Parts: sequence; C-alpha cells; structure tokens
Amino acid sequence: MELKKDSNAVSIDMLLIVHSEKRRTAQGTHSDRQADPGAPPQRRGGLQSIGNGIRKWQKLEENDLYGTQLTVEVHPQDAMPQLLKKFSLAKRLQGDKNGNTRPRQPGGKDAHAYPWDRSSLKSMPLDLRQFEKLDTYASQVTVKSGLDELVNDLLQEAHSDLERVRAIWIWICHHIEYDIKAAQEKDRQAFKLTDILRTQKTNCDGYAGLFEKMCRIAGVQCMTVPGYSKGFGYQTGQSFSGEFDHAWNAVYLEGRWHLVDSTWGSGLVDTSTSKFTFLYNEFYFLTHPALFIEDHFPDNKNWQLLKPPQSLRQFENNMYHKSEFYNKGMLSAHPETSVIRTVNGKATITMESCAPTLFMFMLNGKQEHGLLSLRKNGMKLDIYPPTMGTHKLQIFAKGNSDVYSSVLEYTLKCNYVDVGVRLPAELHQPMGPSWFSEQMGILKPSHPDPIIHTSDGRCSITFGVEEGISVLASLHGDDDLITEETQRRYIFQLHREKRTELKVQLPRAGKFALKIFVKKRQEPGNYTFVFNYLLCCSNTKVTWPMFPESFGNWGQDNELLEPLSGVLPANRNVPFKLKLHGVAKALVKGQDTWPLTLNSEGYWEGSCSTAGCQEVYVMVLENANHNFYSYILKYKVNDP
Repeated sequence: MELKKDSNAVSIDMLLIVHSEKRRTAQGTHSDRQADPGAPPQRRGGLQSIGNGIRKWQKLEENDLYGTQLTVEVHPQDAMPQLLKKFSLAKRLQGDKNGNTRPRQPGGKDAHAYPWDRSSLKSMPLDLRQFEKLDTYASQVTVKSGLDELVNDLLQEAHSDLERVRAIWIWICHHIEYDIKAAQEKDRQAFKLTDILRTQKTNCDGYAGLFEKMCRIAGVQCMTVPGYSKGFGYQTGQSFSGEFDHAWNAVYLEGRWHLVDSTWGSGLVDTSTSKFTFLYNEFYFLTHPALFIEDHFPDNKNWQLLKPPQSLRQFENNMYHKSEFYNKGMLSAHPETSVIRTVNGKATITMESCAPTLFMFMLNGKQEHGLLSLRKNGMKLDIYPPTMGTHKLQIFAKGNSDVYSSVLEYTLKCNYVDVGVRLPAELHQPMGPSWFSEQMGILKPSHPDPIIHTSDGRCSITFGVEEGISVLASLHGDDDLITEETQRRYIFQLHREKRTELKVQLPRAGKFALKIFVKKRQEPGNYTFVFNYLLCCSNTKVTWPMFPESFGNWGQDNELLEPLSGVLPANRNVPFKLKLHGVAKALVKGQDTWPLTLNSEGYWEGSCSTAGCQEVYVMVLENANHNFYSYILKYKVNDP
C-alpha cells in the first residue's frame, strides 16, 4: 500500500499480509523447527524413479487462512519475492485472469469411503474409449507461441470440463520430460512456465504448476497439492518428516474434487542409467482417493478426499501397492503388511485378481524356493527361504499384456530354515494344473494338486487333451542321475480314448520337477511350458531304471504293457506286449529276430532272448507291401 500524508511526508511502498492467530502460531512453530541447525536435511523423490530437487513446501493448512483474531505484518517492498515464495500456497486461493473464483475447499461431498470398495480405479464413472479421439488429437498438439495459445489449441476438440482436463493431462504426459539434472541441482528455472514450454522439461513441482495454470486458462478450477510420496528411494516402513518431496493436483469436475498426478502419469526414470522414459500411466488420472493415498500423503488431510482420512502413521505403515498392482487387475493381497515373518520356515502369500492372471515371483532375484499355484482369480505362493535373515520377495503379474510387471514387494524375515524342504532348482512356475493349463488344452487332470507323494517311486498321471494338441513331459532333479539326455526317459507317455497317461518312475528318493509342455501339431515352433508337478518320494530303497527309448514312429495311441523298464536283464527270455495301431507286422530284434503276433484283444505279443546282445529293438512294418521296418522302441541289456 502507499501512505502519503502531505508534501513533506515520505512515500513508502509496502506489502500487507494478514494472518489468523492460529496460522501465525503454526508458522512460528514450523519456522523454529526448520531453523534447527542440528536437523539433518531430508530429500526424497517426486518422480517414481527419481529423488532430488523438490521445492521446500511450507506446511500450511489452507483452512487456517480464515479467522477473527488478526495479526498484521508490514514489510518493505524489496522483501516481496521472498514473501511470495514463503506463501506460495496462499497465492493459489486467488482468482485468475479469466475470472475463476477462489476454489472452494474440499468438504464432505468430496470424500470417498476408505478402504477402497473395489468399484472402480477412478473417482468418477469413466469410459476411457470416449477419450480415444481426443487423446490422439491432444498428444499431437505442438507449442506454437505461449501457454494461452497452447491451451486454446488443445480445447478445439474438448467440449466439457472433463474433456478439457483430459486434453491438458494427455498433452503434459506425452510432452513434458522429467528434468533429472534440474531436480538434482534444485534449479529454480525448471519451475518457470516459460522455460518448461521451451525445454519441455521440469520436475514434479513444475508438472503440478503447469497443470494448474493450464486448467485455469481453460476455466477449470485446479489446485496444486504438496505432500509426501512413496516414490524413488522409498524404503518399506520408513517414516516421513521435514520438507515435502512431491506435488500433484486436485481438479474440480462435476461438483467434486478429483486427484491427478501428471508427473507419475508421464513416465519413469531408470535408476541404473538415470534416464527418463516416456511411459504413459493411466492410473494417475482421476485416481480413486482410496488408492491414491497409498503413495500420496497431502499436507492438508482434507485433500485426501477420504472418509475417514488417514493419519501420517497409517500412511507410513500401510501396505504399498504399486500402480501396476491395480493396472494388472489386482484386488487384494494377504498378508496386508509389507514386512512378513516365516512360520516354521514358510511364508504364504495370496492375491486376488478381478480376472484369471498369470503370476511369477522372485526371491532375492531368483525364481527359486517357492511353490506358486494359480487360482481362477488370483494365486497362492508358499515360499521357503533357504537361509535365515532378511529376504526380498517380488511378485509379478502379466494381466492382459505380454509383459510381466512387478505388482508387489515384501520384506521377508526368516529365523528358521526347514532343511527338509529342498525344492528342485528346475521347479518353475506355475505349479499344478489350473485355468491356464485348461486354456492350453489339458483337461480334467487326475491329480489337481501340484504336489504328488509316491511311496514306491512310481506314479501315473492322466488328463484329457484337446484335439490337435501334442504333449511333452520331462523330469528334473538336483543331481547327476538325470541328465539332459535322460530327463524324458523316466517318463513313458501313453494315449488312449482321448486321454494321455504319463507313467513316471523315479531313479531315487527325493523331490523332482515334472514339467508339462504343449504344442499345436500343425503349427511350427517349440513346445510351450504350461505347468509342473512336484513329485516327492521318501523311500530310500527306490532305484527305478529308465523307460525304453521311443522313436518318432511311436504313435501317441500306442500302448506298452511290458517290459516297461528300459534296461533288460542279460541271458533271459523277456516277454513283450504292446498295442500298436496301423502296422502290418511287428518284431523284436536282438542277437536274433523274434516276431510278435496279434492276439484277439488287439495286442502284439511275443518274447525274445537277451543272450549275446547289448541292445534290443522293437520294429514295425507299416505297409505289408513294403519290406522296410521302422524302429519304435529301444532297450539296453545289462552286462552279464
């Protein structure tokens, strides 16, 4: 204000700032805390993958700008820049040049129920398909001169406040890059709107300021909200204090406030290379407040838009679900705490999803020491840490895309190791049959559970197979008894009446992974892994030999009754009995040749002597008019 009493008086230019008594007290307390020379500086990241250079927001409650007991401060004009910076939150309560009135504070009508009711990821009903044309248009708009012209161009295809906000959001998320250098150096130039448009770089403070300004130009009420975030550098269970590390926006649409974060909607920073990558994330547009609170804690609890609001302590202790948790269709996870402890060397994690989903896990960076089974809508994981101490457990989900994304992380504490639970390293995920194996053509398995116990080291597994599907199986253990060449020789595959049977013989006691693969016969390429069983045998007397080696002409519909052992005794007469389809003649060849005869039940029967030979073959003649016999089975003979 200007004071002029008379011609002899001195003209003084001053800035007048009015506080409520409540706010003046709060400011004094905050200033005292900030002035503590022994307080360590704290820095955290505003972007999900970066962590420096965020403006120090003052913790001022905007509701405190009103009151009856007043204090007046008078400052010289040259103090104005510092004061405007100090009260940067208060300036947002003024109207803008387009005549927008002061945005109202959030109230009861803005609040959403907590916890999340699973109704929607958004805070208002949205059909994202309605934005397809607008999104394409907005993402292609370029800066010609100033901000006003840019907003005007964006609004050419927007016909409601919702569409105006959407166009601004899409443009920022596809054009503004996170400025890592400015964030690390706390470069204030990065916050100027003119520089943001020129360089198309900024940090979270700049993202939020630009979004707010563009919304106001478009005639939509918008606020910048400072607060704490669980972004880059966040450690499970850490506490938050001191300066705020992030900023986002609240936008007023259809009579309610809604939340957006264009910084996290634009992309990610690779922590290993410190390079930003545009990776659009729809999750942070009009996010449901009960989900937004998982990684955003505002300075003013009213901006949580929740009923009841969460305390800072709750924010610190609550399980942190990444945006991909919800983008991939997850609904819940148990345990609901980020730090879990094993019980008798085991921890169990379950997840619920809104649709059938593929999962995988990593314990300390490896897909080992766990049993993951798929459920119709979710999964169950039993994890067995190999050592005592603290472990990192990551869970990934595939969803509708072809890429697995990390959706959840646990800190796993183990104070006991069950040495009796040693899982094969080749035990891959998922375990046991599920909706996925059914989708891949394996139907109605005889063993629905993923773990099969056998007392004599043998088992038989049957399942239906869709027409045109070929099945392949292999056995894997953790010793040299089963090599890459022999991993299929401990399994003999039979096919009868549209069901496939896998006869399995274990070479010793222990735990083994039985892997199941499928392939469409008419399509080129390799077999696809579908699932595996865990076979367990504690009988130390078990020493089953391999099955006979089968060749390409061994048809899926053939059946071997005897001998099942791939190693025959020396100097013995060995009986043979097989069901062979589409053959004219069959014989067994060792030192001599012994023909097989077809009995009334459709089996080829006979015997042969193993004297004087090291190998025995079963051979067939498919066409009676030809003299060419094909090998279908091969046996080895023990040394005499």
